[in-house]
Amino acid sequence: MKTYQIEGLDCASCAIKIETALKRLDGFEDATVSFATQSVSIPSRGVDQAQKIVKRIEPGAHIVLPEAKKEEGRLHSELFRILASAVLLASGLIAEHLVAGSPVLLRWILFLSAYLVVGYTVFTQAIQSSIRGRIFDEMFLMSIATVGALLIGQLEEAVGVMLFYAVGEWVQGKAVRKSRRSIAALTALRPDSARVVVGRTVREMNPQDVQIGSLIQVRSGERVPLDGVIQSGSSRVDTSALTGESVPRVVQEGDEILSGFIIDGGTVQVRVTKRYEQTEVARILTLVEDAANKKAPTERFISRFAAVYTPIIVFLSLSIAFVPPLITGDPVRIWIYRALVLLVISCPCALVISVPLGYFGGISLASKKGILMKGASSIDALKKLDTVVFDKTGTLTRGEFSVVRIVPEKGIEEHTLLLLAATAEAHSSHPIAESIRKAYAETYPELEITAYETYNEQKGFGVEAERGSERLLAGSRRFLMRERISVEEVNSSSTLVHVARNGEYLGYIEIADELKEGALKGIRKLRKAGVRQIVLLSGDREAQVASVASSLSVDTWYSQLLPHEKVEKVEELLKSMKKGKTLAFVGDGVNDAPVLMRSDIGIAMGALGSDAAIEAADIVLMDDRVEGVSEAVRIAHRTRKIVIQNIIFALLVKLAFLSFGAFGIATMWEAVIADVGVALAAVLNATRTLRLRR
Repeated sequence: MKTYQIEGLDCASCAIKIETALKRLDGFEDATVSFATQSVSIPSRGVDQAQKIVKRIEPGAHIVLPEAKKEEGRLHSELFRILASAVLLASGLIAEHLVAGSPVLLRWILFLSAYLVVGYTVFTQAIQSSIRGRIFDEMFLMSIATVGALLIGQLEEAVGVMLFYAVGEWVQGKAVRKSRRSIAALTALRPDSARVVVGRTVREMNPQDVQIGSLIQVRSGERVPLDGVIQSGSSRVDTSALTGESVPRVVQEGDEILSGFIIDGGTVQVRVTKRYEQTEVARILTLVEDAANKKAPTERFISRFAAVYTPIIVFLSLSIAFVPPLITGDPVRIWIYRALVLLVISCPCALVISVPLGYFGGISLASKKGILMKGASSIDALKKLDTVVFDKTGTLTRGEFSVVRIVPEKGIEEHTLLLLAATAEAHSSHPIAESIRKAYAETYPELEITAYETYNEQKGFGVEAERGSERLLAGSRRFLMRERISVEEVNSSSTLVHVARNGEYLGYIEIADELKEGALKGIRKLRKAGVRQIVLLSGDREAQVASVASSLSVDTWYSQLLPHEKVEKVEELLKSMKKGKTLAFVGDGVNDAPVLMRSDIGIAMGALGSDAAIEAADIVLMDDRVEGVSEAVRIAHRTRKIVIQNIIFALLVKLAFLSFGAFGIATMWEAVIADVGVALAAVLNATRTLRLRR
């Protein structure tokens, strides 16, 4: 699926109709249209088919590339027509009420001119849609209501309704555009060019044309265009665009650097390690742009509601126009006027625009803070959050292990035990393995590790290495016991790596980890946000997990779990929860993909650079702060609250004025003011999701 911008999509309900029509095409089952972002998500090869549908349903709209947008000019043109219509309307009112004996023809010319200037676009689009069999949208409602008012002689009211409607649409367009700027600001991460070093010259190229292995130069103040490794130079880098954190990081030769970082002092040369489409920035932009098109259940309900609601109102208005006069004997003109008032009030714009815009604002705010939500459904799920399950290593603890003690058996030297452990862990990417290799390299830099012929890493247990008849094991006590090697229980809160060779137990290495700064604060904030239960899952030993659980005051903890056992525990917790509540699993993306996918909400923490985490999780925290989880919950609560406010407010006002209109209490002026006022209030309220109060 690929996301394209739609220019000229003025009709909120038309967005729903376009989406419905697209879904009927083969291969377009997952197509989505977002009025809030003015975008369509479709198969990349289906642009031509989608273009035809967009133009058929909304004649003034078409699919364009993001660079081709001309929205600012369109808004200025609309404003000019509004002002011109207002001047003509004022002239007509002056001629009617202040100039004695003014000709009726003059008033008609002024009022009709005012009507056509501001209503021409609405009227022509309504006609074109009706010809194509697409009626029952707000353009149709406004056209019928105002033409009806003209026919019964309510000239100024017809113009006033169309003028106020146009003003409302213009202000809504400005508000929606302001909201979209938050994502547009994120797309500024997309690099325009890369400075490629070729021999002694430097050539500017499109980042998409730069090959892996190329050497690029990035100067102070510039954004890194591609992922790579620093070959020369050092600098501070601003990572806030990706992580939301403003604290600069220092990078130097040999360090990995990601696209989107900003060089702050000095010039660096970077060896490119990924093509542009695989870079961190490209993945983040794709994720955020797609998120707005993945609708929440509430959004889908509003879309279905609007599709049914408008036809019902039209037929109700027809009934009010012609049935009561047959019963009461009242003049038909009175009831036609009341029916027209109903048509004006009934436009579903307030709901169709403000609900998606509210979710869009929440997603946008989260992205600014380094929290990437893959869709609006994550917001609804977080609002119902009951249980948060944390992985331990790398999530609540720093995951930066260090060897604190080497305990060999009698007759075994410390350096021998450390050497064998480092040999067994030579090819493992696990943080514990890295700490053992680092300790060996720092303690015995002159001694090289002898390579073994085969290595077999068993996740959750340890590593087996073989060379000839020699067999080396390094891992948990359970791993060695499974191989029928006797290992005594050691009372320690640290991680223990036991080592054995050819069935003989040689001793263990004690490795320490620390709690992350802010872990306890993050847990407390989750409880304050209404999370009922905090659970800790870990593959580490009982004593170690118990120590962390005690420090953080979690409700329940489980130790010595293999990856598949973590999934089983999450399934048990899901079964024990009340219906309608959700469970989130928070992991660091290392070996957590199965449980991230099994939970209601998978949250990958510290996922900057982690492909697996971004693929498996529903929410991606680009830094490793535990507080980021509670921040995501806060944003979800606030967003959902504003969305519900808009739904209740719009429905109550609509129902009240529908009643007033049906009984002749409300005039067409009051109807349009109520309709436009509700829509504007709902849209402006929705834009509050772009801000999060402290």
